[in-house]
Amino acid sequence: MEDSDANRAVYVISVAAELTGVHPQTLRIYERKGLLDPSRTSGGSRRFSDADLSRLRHIQQLTASGLNLEGVRRVLELETELARVRAELTEARAQSRDAVAATHRHYRRDLVPLRQSPVAYTRRG
Repeated sequence: MEDSDANRAVYVISVAAELTGVHPQTLRIYERKGLLDPSRTSGGSRRFSDADLSRLRHIQQLTASGLNLEGVRRVLELETELARVRAELTEARAQSRDAVAATHRHYRRDLVPLRQSPVAYTRRG
């Protein structure tokens, strides 16, 4: 599934609740706590995407492991931060590889082979 398809909000709250095995009121609570952010229609109805449902399943796993909702919020926040830092690290690694390659190209261009005949050294003295 493409990323744009995963983010297309198509499920009403009752369908999202049924697909994930969660009561619709629980979805409302999660939204109020900032754990979910479903899209809204112009009339104000919630619409959930596949990405929202995936996030909801992740929230369920975290609560099943014993975390309260504040702990879940913090874990989600840290996971988002970790993903951002990993992306920055990947970019920094790519930039450093490019810089090293450019430096090596520069050095090769500046190096001139020595093509002189050997000069005999004689001691004067």
